[in-house]
Amino acid sequence: MLYSALLFGLISSLHCIGMCGPIAMMLPVNKSNPAEKVIQIVIYHVGRLVAYASLGLIFGLLGRGFYMAGIQQQLSIAVGILMIVIVVVPEREFMKYNFSKPVYRLLSKIKSNLGNQFKRKSPDAFFTIGLLNGFLPCGLVYAALFGAIAMQNLTLSVTYMILYGIGTIPMMSAVVYLSNLLSVPVRNKLQKIIPIVAIFIGIMFIFRGLGLDIAYLSPSDTNLFVKANASCH
Repeated sequence: MLYSALLFGLISSLHCIGMCGPIAMMLPVNKSNPAEKVIQIVIYHVGRLVAYASLGLIFGLLGRGFYMAGIQQQLSIAVGILMIVIVVVPEREFMKYNFSKPVYRLLSKIKSNLGNQFKRKSPDAFFTIGLLNGFLPCGLVYAALFGAIAMQNLTLSVTYMILYGIGTIPMMSAVVYLSNLLSVPVRNKLQKIIPIVAIFIGIMFIFRGLGLDIAYLSPSDTNLFVKANASCH
């Protein structure tokens, strides 16, 4: 299922154009030095990958508990359903419930710190911008984290989120160079692809949990149980 993370990252980056694109466009890159500009963008992406890897580790610990409890099949099905719900239910419906209220102060500090970093052009500033960018709330990142929870061990959970982040790099890099070409109508057309791919990946997780004994797509309950146990040794 790791390849689904890369695909999901690539497709969800179309959503990132609208949500995180402005951050990428505002990066204080050196426009007069193309080589330095590339290095600065790379450092920014490294910061994002570190943030995603950290989230993968945290949620991987949660997923490991589910596996040790022997409910990996049910978890995979639940993850698939949640991934589909996130993209099917209109975002305004989620906005009615302030899920981030318990961590509102933390998020405020992140946004405030993020704004301060744009005033600097040192390598650590670009890394910090990427790091803080990666921790900002995003529905599709949440969906990816559900996938990380369903992985078999911590290494796979972290890898899943890193691959997700790598998948977002091409489009987020293009935003820096092609910001003038990415008009609102173009962004809206690109974002129509997101639900289709997210639903497809969600269905894959559901099939995986059903244990239909289909190689690679839906291994049997026994195969999953053995793999989960083997990863714990």
